[in-house]
Amino acid sequence: MQQHELRSPPGARKRRKRIGRGNASGHGTYAGKGVKGQQARSGKGPRPGFEGGQTPLIRRLPRRRGFHNPFRVEYTAVNLRDLSKFAAGSEVTPESLREQGIVRTLRRPIKLLGDGDVSAALTVRAHRVSAAARAKVEAAGGTVEELAPRVKKQRQRKHLREAPKAKAKAEAMETVETEKTEKTEEANDSGSETGESESADAAE
Repeated sequence: MQQHELRSPPGARKRRKRIGRGNASGHGTYAGKGVKGQQARSGKGPRPGFEGGQTPLIRRLPRRRGFHNPFRVEYTAVNLRDLSKFAAGSEVTPESLREQGIVRTLRRPIKLLGDGDVSAALTVRAHRVSAAARAKVEAAGGTVEELAPRVKKQRQRKHLREAPKAKAKAEAMETVETEKTEKTEEANDSGSETGESESADAAE
């Protein structure tokens, strides 16, 4: 077979549908668009999700609302009652929890919750620890250490954002007022000196 003998397989190339080229073609007059209506007009059609005025699917299925948070962190929950397998003085880490069969995988970070009680003094190291779990572990004489440091996010309010601008504006206004005061004092001093010289000339 030569290069000029190569052909596309049947069905690989399909001719486009030529509409409005006469009734003999079967797609003349209405050109496959039906009789009038919004869908028969030229230009941009209705917006995506518009269903002619009826309640659209996105509103008929409220469970589909919202969005997917790509920054959400899924934790593996471990309660205090699960730590009964550890003896007093033991060190509870994600690896030891995996060895005891309390968690199946270490792919997700571990969070210790306060459901249940703990009587032994344990050294707990987890990615997150709830306040109730921390209080119970420390009350039993144990210690708690979070492996993932918490980042406290502070929302800067509008008045705090605008505080530097307001301060700079106030300083500029104060500088202008100071300059005006100095010029006024200089004018008054020069005026008084002129008056004194004139009175001295008149006395002579």
